[in-house]
Amino acid sequence: MEDCIVKVEHVSHRYTVQWAVNDISFEIPRNGIYGMLGSNGAGKSTLMNILCGVLRQTKGDVFINGVNTREHPIEAKKHIGFMPQQPPLYNDITVEEYLSYAADLRHIPQRKVKEAVERVLALCDITHFRNRLIKNLSGGYQQRVSIAQALVHKPALVIFDEPTNGLDPNQILEIRNLIKTIAKDCTVILSTHILKEIQAICDHILMIGQGKLVFSGTVEEFDNYIEPDTLLVTLRNAPSVSELLEIEGVKEVEEIGSASFRIYFTQAQEVMDRLIARSATQHWAMTEIRLEKSSLERIFAELSQSVQ
Repeated sequence: MEDCIVKVEHVSHRYTVQWAVNDISFEIPRNGIYGMLGSNGAGKSTLMNILCGVLRQTKGDVFINGVNTREHPIEAKKHIGFMPQQPPLYNDITVEEYLSYAADLRHIPQRKVKEAVERVLALCDITHFRNRLIKNLSGGYQQRVSIAQALVHKPALVIFDEPTNGLDPNQILEIRNLIKTIAKDCTVILSTHILKEIQAICDHILMIGQGKLVFSGTVEEFDNYIEPDTLLVTLRNAPSVSELLEIEGVKEVEEIGSASFRIYFTQAQEVMDRLIARSATQHWAMTEIRLEKSSLERIFAELSQSVQ
């Protein structure tokens, strides 16, 4: 148990007749960024609420830093920092006032509140906005304040729900880098439906489909879940599609540019060898040939359908 920050044992939950979460078990070790994936209605939000202690599961047990959330909910919550999708902010107070209030809510002793607030102001790079009303901050800086409140009590586990929602590309990069910094000292669970967000920032993926855990593994394992069945080929002296179809093992050819093709194959290495040989004899001047990984969307759809 000491090596796990989160342990979920046979957790199930239903609201009426339908089971929203059905017999899910997994463990999350300390440190790192874990992506929680799931389409609408898959049970992801239910599971997130159970982990945070907002919802008591129908069956099973959840341990946060070794504490059973059902038996000791308040003690378990002391180890959790949570930032919901909609930042829980009060617009008419200053950043410093809000973070001091958050520290009080987390039962930080009064003599240590100032130190805790200074720490998260610096970590989230918002010290210069400490006296500004929250309503006068940009969306990106409001997001930083929301992250800061989740960190003020130095939790062992931080859960972010759609942390880059509504941000511009520069703000997204800044929040990603901040989350990576946070993950050096604690475990981060990142809930999102944006596949590229998971790929860009997470070490490990947990995917929920129809209330069940359908995937648990590294981002690399997720990327390679479906074996590639296409090649990307660039030929300076491009032949016709019909000439490429004549090569044994080529099932289909899709022209994606004046000199580039997507080639569907039966056996990768054999088709690559034949393409390279034919290019040399026909002077097609090949400049690129590589396996094309399956798209994240295709993998997501495949996993989602696996429980139907």
